[in-house]
Amino acid sequence: MPDGQIINLLLVEDNPQDLMLAQRALRKAGLDHRTHVARDGVEALDFVFCNGPFAGRNVAAELRVILLDLKLPKIDGLEVLRRIKEDARTRIIPVVVLTSSREQRDVAEAYRLGINSYIVKPVNYELYAEAVRDLGLYWLRLNQPPKVEE
Repeated sequence: MPDGQIINLLLVEDNPQDLMLAQRALRKAGLDHRTHVARDGVEALDFVFCNGPFAGRNVAAELRVILLDLKLPKIDGLEVLRRIKEDARTRIIPVVVLTSSREQRDVAEAYRLGINSYIVKPVNYELYAEAVRDLGLYWLRLNQPPKVEE
């Protein structure tokens, strides 16, 4: 991530194959230049809250959407979601769960915690890439976020 670059999309994904497909879909849509990847829950939280290697970032910097897998190492996606949504500085950031879990308890808990959408990853690679591309286009080009006062 170049110094001073505004990151609009945080992709939280630990599966190397899913990550590669998602990055390729974002690149083809011209959305990859403002994307950061976190491969586990700790890295995701460090990025969002500007801790550790991301201490130079500003929490109020324009993060337009988080695509969040639930089954993550170190800290699971539901805990990441809970921490993001309980903090006044980050609760308005849209979070889209993009996961393989169809468990109703995961769906219900994610919505209770404040997600904006819950999408089960398509098994077909082309459909998965299409879903990521469409999510990126919607949240980064079509959706109108509120202006945040610093």
